[in-house]
Amino acid sequence: MFVFVALMVIWILLTGSLQLDELAAGVFAVTAVSVVMRMLMGRATTPPIRFTPMAVIALMRYLYTFTIALLRANLDMARRVLDPLLPIHPVVVEVETSLQSQLGRLMLANSITLTPGTLTVDLKGDRLLVHWIDGSSLPADLTPEARCQQATEEIAAQFERHLKGFIK
Repeated sequence: MFVFVALMVIWILLTGSLQLDELAAGVFAVTAVSVVMRMLMGRATTPPIRFTPMAVIALMRYLYTFTIALLRANLDMARRVLDPLLPIHPVVVEVETSLQSQLGRLMLANSITLTPGTLTVDLKGDRLLVHWIDGSSLPADLTPEARCQQATEEIAAQFERHLKGFIK
């Protein structure tokens, strides 16, 4: 019931209308989403999303962090494209995550992919394979584990820190 009410409030805020046809469409859409969520969450032993006031704060922090990272990455990519020397050092690195749920790992992978300059290629267990357009900060003499640790810190840590607040 909570999910239905929350989604209906979001529907009304997004449509900005209380007309009967808009509300009917909202009830239909929200009911469908609620039923699917109930089925999916019924299969899981515990829901992957936390519903607490602190989770809302963590979500807002994540959205802020993601927006800032997105802006910085776009400006960085524009600078690289406009530079006549095209300063890129592409590498494929492994990034480790401590997120437990599939939803958390999916959100982390999507956060990385949506940020220009990085692309999540594969996700296996607690490791993501990421194509990174500027791996120049990774020294060549690093061990594979140290390389993974440094790439994790530079690529994923900022997202994961906030995702942990509202997703398991």
